[in-house]
Amino acid sequence: MPYALRPKNMDLFEAYKACRLCPRECGVNRLGTGEKSRSGFCRENHRLRVAYVGPHFGEEPPLTGTRGSGTVFFTGCSLRCSFCQNYQISRDGLGQETTVEALLEQVKDMIRIHQVHNVNLVTPDHFFPHAAALVAGLREEGHDLPVVMNLSGYQSLTMLRMSERIADIYLPDFKYADPRLAARLSTCPDYADVALQAISEMVKQKGFLDAVEKGAPLAKKGVLVRHLILPGQVENSIQALTTLFLEFGPRLPLSLMSQYTPVLPHKDPDLNRRLSREEFDTVFAHAADLGFEHLFVQFPDEGPTEEAQFLPDFQRDKPFSS
Repeated sequence: MPYALRPKNMDLFEAYKACRLCPRECGVNRLGTGEKSRSGFCRENHRLRVAYVGPHFGEEPPLTGTRGSGTVFFTGCSLRCSFCQNYQISRDGLGQETTVEALLEQVKDMIRIHQVHNVNLVTPDHFFPHAAALVAGLREEGHDLPVVMNLSGYQSLTMLRMSERIADIYLPDFKYADPRLAARLSTCPDYADVALQAISEMVKQKGFLDAVEKGAPLAKKGVLVRHLILPGQVENSIQALTTLFLEFGPRLPLSLMSQYTPVLPHKDPDLNRRLSREEFDTVFAHAADLGFEHLFVQFPDEGPTEEAQFLPDFQRDKPFSS
């Protein structure tokens, strides 16, 4: 395989033979052919597929900076949330088949043309061997930008331990404290337990995001946890923030997001609307009362401009409107 990891390490591409790259541990032989090779939860075989490569300005300020975060959006997802705003790629499979060599050239062009502040791998779990080979290729050619692993929180500890030497920054979600909600929206009632163990491993490896610890404008290393407030699910958010506070303390960098936008019809009527200001204020007040010291806040906006800014269309050359 091109840009394979050093011989002293296991050949990660063998992981596709009986895939256990995510906590679902489907065990599917993704190296095969036909539908069976795509029968795992992520619906992807071993052929690398990518939906978008380019600068993104919607991340938190220490990642976006002034020139953007250099995102690589992988097709497919091991979580496949029913409300995902990136459903075109996470659930519908939009994306182009490519190779590590071709993707490496795209990323190098992005770095050269846009001078992005980091390389941001968005949901790379199910293509981790390719992601690792991509980073190896960048390092071999002298590119030392921080590598961001932009994750769902539902990660395999084995994969994370293999990630330690290629990732500089972890950007995980912590979506659910309520196992019934996790089961209903993401088919993983064990989400909270798995995500807490995963985030603990990330913090053990990298510590908290250095930009907030040092007051620097740009992040080079560390962990920042995100939580998206879902309409009608304030109690889940309150429990999730309390859990994070008890587990990691007040200095955990936390991003509180209000950008939920209904994109697919739901049986739950609350999920067919946007978050109310009252719901947001309740959760925000709880975060403040807990005493989080490094809190990034995305305040809700009732207007259409804000909605369009965070709702990508991956059928366009530039998916993000802003």
